[in-house]
This record gives sequence, C-alpha cells and structure tokens, in this order.
Amino acid sequence: MSRVEIRFAGFGGQGIGLMGRLVGEAVSLLEEGKNSVMTQSYGPESRGGASSTDVVIDEGEIDYPKATELDYFVVLSEEAYHKYISKLKEGGILFVEEDLVTLDENAKKAKKIFKIPATKIAETLGSRLYANIAMLGFVCANTTDIFSEESMLTIMKEKIKARFVEKNLIAFQKGMEYKSDS
Repeated sequence: MSRVEIRFAGFGGQGIGLMGRLVGEAVSLLEEGKNSVMTQSYGPESRGGASSTDVVIDEGEIDYPKATELDYFVVLSEEAYHKYISKLKEGGILFVEEDLVTLDENAKKAKKIFKIPATKIAETLGSRLYANIAMLGFVCANTTDIFSEESMLTIMKEKIKARFVEKNLIAFQKGMEYKSDS
C-alpha cells in the first residue's frame, strides 16, 4: 500500500470529525504496518457549515499530513460536495449520501461512485446521528485498502461512549449490508 488520502465531508453536527478519528485510530492502532494522520477543517459556524476531516494512510512515515489529491471522497452534504469535489483525483472513489448530495459534471472524474441513504438508515435506529457510522460501514464494505471491519468494530467499542455503542454497531452493520445500485 502506498499513500492513501481520504476526505470525509459534510456539515457541522454530522460527526465528520468522529469518522476521521475512528478511521485514523483503527488504522494506526490495529492495522498492522499502517500509519495514519488526521486533520480537520470546519467553518466558524461549526454546526451547519461545511466541515471536513482528512485521513492520510501510508505504510511509511507520513511527511505531509494534509490530503491534496483524494483517493476517496466521502461526502454527506451538498455544500461540502461543491466545496471539496475538486480535490478528488481523476479515477478516485466517491461515496455520497444520496438523499443530501446531488452530483454534477465534476463527479465524472470518479472511477466509481457509491450512493447510500445513510440518513434514512440512521433514522430507522431512532436518530440521524448514526448516519456517519452507517456511511463508515458502507465505505468498509466497498473498499479493501483503508480499514477492516474487525479493526473498526474494535475501535468503535473502545472509543464511542458506552450508551451509544450498540446503535452505532447496528448502524455500521446496516451500512455494510447496503447494496448500492450505482
């Protein structure tokens, strides 16, 4: 594995930072031979404004922590899509929350586009707050070079508050099981 760059993006309040932290920790603590670094960006309005979290993964030392040419772009809001789609490299992989993001011509540079109604899945668990974790499950099921299901489940049990673990694990599983038609 060489350097892999991932950007998780959405609006403040969707748990974008949590997604990056979970992936970064799952990779660096549990995936043998991998290093990761995470950086975050969000507007002053925090809740409601575009936010992003970058995770850079490599087998060697990571000399530059920022993602500059995204291999994977995981997006949960329209504003974040328009703000960050230019960073997806030609032939990159795009994951979108299909009910909140409308794709345009810029999406054509993606080699593959995966769509999931993560918010609707989360609502079946009683709260939209689980949409980010449903998306992580979906990403896990449709990639091979980021993180394993086992490492993510382990890190979620360690890092998510105990009272939220069960529903997050269910959300992750529902995301893993979702079949995209694109």
